[in-house]
Amino acid sequence: MDPLVIPILVAALVVVFLVASTVRIVPQARRYNVERFGRYRRTLQPGLNLVVPVADRINTKLDVREQVYSSDPRPVITEDNLVVNIDTVLYYQITDPRAAAYEVADYLQAIDQLTVTTLRNVIGSMDLEETLTSREEINSRLRAVLDDATGKWGIRVNRVEIKAIDPPHTIKEAMEKQMRAERDKRAAILHAEGERQAKILTAEGTRQKDILEAQGTQQAMILRADGEAKAVELVFQAVHRNNADPKVLAYKYLETLPHLASSDNNTFWVIPGELTEAVRTVTRAFGDESPAASPEPERPGETAAGDGEGTAAPATPTPQLGPAGRSVSLDAATAADEAGKQAAAAVDDAKAEAEAAQSPQTSHRTRTSGD
Repeated sequence: MDPLVIPILVAALVVVFLVASTVRIVPQARRYNVERFGRYRRTLQPGLNLVVPVADRINTKLDVREQVYSSDPRPVITEDNLVVNIDTVLYYQITDPRAAAYEVADYLQAIDQLTVTTLRNVIGSMDLEETLTSREEINSRLRAVLDDATGKWGIRVNRVEIKAIDPPHTIKEAMEKQMRAERDKRAAILHAEGERQAKILTAEGTRQKDILEAQGTQQAMILRADGEAKAVELVFQAVHRNNADPKVLAYKYLETLPHLASSDNNTFWVIPGELTEAVRTVTRAFGDESPAASPEPERPGETAAGDGEGTAAPATPTPQLGPAGRSVSLDAATAADEAGKQAAAAVDDAKAEAEAAQSPQTSHRTRTSGD
């Protein structure tokens, strides 16, 4: 074996070692702090870097990407002396690798302790309800304090979030009862408001209904009255146009009388005082009085003025008056029967006289006596 081979191999190994010690490759988003003989020399950037072998040494390797740090729940006392456990999440980024390595021994522990102390100062000036509802304000104040303190450490705090606020168990139960009472209150208010609106709408609908019904009734009564007025006017015009004599009027009057007692609900009805006068008018119109008709007693001092011969005409019975000037009341059924019989008899007699007067023989005798 050649004695020169061993020195050559040793020299080659030394060269390889020196080259390996000289070349440093830094990954992206990484920063390496280099010390020369124990003193900070420089920070290696991403890519290929050359250092002095043996003299230069890489002290710290830092990640400059934004990182997340979640702290453990820490007890904090509020202004109203309630202990709550608050868990925070911190988003930070290393901006100066040299300061992060040499200005603070452990920047994570420093940030954690600073967060706890700042959080206790902020929460100590708030009560529980304000603490639960003011997370944005707490986050802003924490971030301002941490960003100012960590700036000299080469760290920038981008964001601070409160992950959880856990009050004591008794406080949770009291809060749940309060929330339940608030919900029940809102439900009762909404239910009462709904009933109020329903009653208002119902009353409004009833009022509109009553108004429309009243207007309909009014229009119906107006139309009915107009119809009756027109009917009466037509009847009146027809009577005057046809020149109806007292015979027709008296006959229609007597035809109407039997209908007064035709209804089952009539228990009392009044007989007109001019009934006998109408009967006497029909009798005079169609001739002499019927022999079947019973003569009525003649009232003293009263004579007939219609036949021209001075004969007495049947007088209308005068109703007797009581002490107070009122007519003596008759039984309704008896009065109805008597009036119906008298009216029917008068009508039959009038019809018989009219038929007899219209027969040819009667007409012939009448003409003979006239000659």
